[in-house]
Amino acid sequence: MAITSSAKKAIRSASRKRVFNLRRKDALRTTTKLVKKSLAAKDVAGADKLIPAAFSAIDKAAKRGIIKKNTANRKKARLAAAIKRAQG
Repeated sequence: MAITSSAKKAIRSASRKRVFNLRRKDALRTTTKLVKKSLAAKDVAGADKLIPAAFSAIDKAAKRGIIKKNTANRKKARLAAAIKRAQG
């Protein structure tokens, strides 16, 4: 348990930030899953419409430090490649 007042404040702020980080990470997961599900269902047009939302969620997560920049770029590249393969 924290003893100093600054440590107590750090715990409070970390718990507040955790909520935002979890929300951002959840948005990242759900949007990418939606794209993958529509690709699995052979709905390329639907997946193409979902790509901007997925890219936005990935970029926001990278901006906030929830995932690293290279991880974000890799996720975006793999989603784009999957769509390109499906269109092929």
